[in-house]
Amino acid sequence: MTTPTSDVLIRATGLTKRHGSFTAVDGIDFSLNRGETFGFLGPNGAGKSSLMRMIGCVSPVTAGTLEVLGGDPGRDGSRIRARLGVVPQDDNLDDEITVRENLLVFARYFGLSRRTARRRADELLEFARLGDKAGASVQSLSGGMKRRLTIARSMINTPEILLLDEPTTGLDPQARHVLWERLYQLKQEGVTLILTTHYMDEAEQLCDRLVVMDHGTIVAEGSPRALIERHVTREVVELRFAAGRAVAPEDVDGLAERVEPLPDRLLLYTDDGEATLSKVHSEGLSPLTSLVRRATLEDVFLTLTGRTLVE
Repeated sequence: MTTPTSDVLIRATGLTKRHGSFTAVDGIDFSLNRGETFGFLGPNGAGKSSLMRMIGCVSPVTAGTLEVLGGDPGRDGSRIRARLGVVPQDDNLDDEITVRENLLVFARYFGLSRRTARRRADELLEFARLGDKAGASVQSLSGGMKRRLTIARSMINTPEILLLDEPTTGLDPQARHVLWERLYQLKQEGVTLILTTHYMDEAEQLCDRLVVMDHGTIVAEGSPRALIERHVTREVVELRFAAGRAVAPEDVDGLAERVEPLPDRLLLYTDDGEATLSKVHSEGLSPLTSLVRRATLEDVFLTLTGRTLVE
């Protein structure tokens, strides 16, 4: 295992993961640079979890190459894991000991001295805003507090890369924003972040660059803003009509760059929403409600992966 000589911390070429006859990750290429926040987006079954497990050196590569921190996960797994922090999708804290003890016990896995472990625990409790909960049982914590403790625990070894699998799933908006603040602080401190998320606003807020995956392949890559500019228009007009008032895409033909009919509304993709809405009214159409909004990463995601529900 060698230390990377460039700012590329992870590089994958033709990376493939099969589970029996099922191909979860299908020959993808990507690279991750030091200091980035990099996101993997995709519907259920797109291959995100399989990819994160390979990066985390807990699932072997089937084909292709994967280099993490200058090493081969199959050969140098233990040394790579010592330099990673992992935040699993579900909190797996020890409920039978205190908040601070969760950090101290985890420090033993990395061979930290008692003195270093105590210092790191104090630093991380402050970072996670849990200093006043140090002696409390984990069971007494709220969901947001448990999530912050899980992230604090993952930082005990001062990792170079932090892997976060859906870090804010199930949290209320206030807890999500507090967690975003903590993650942004880690980035400012030089930690490289990799995350999977189903929240498109989270990806827009946190990610410098991301890939959209579908059926094990990468269908788009870039910054959130670049993906929006490349795959959708600047604005979207949402039109809802009264019950029984059938409006087909042909009724607004030529008024927008693209029209997407949904069961409950029409979406008009355009670079000037107000002008497009004026044209709608000039055609004699009277929507029950109308909304002009900025195009988002969610529009990109649904355009690329479709609206079919994946269980």
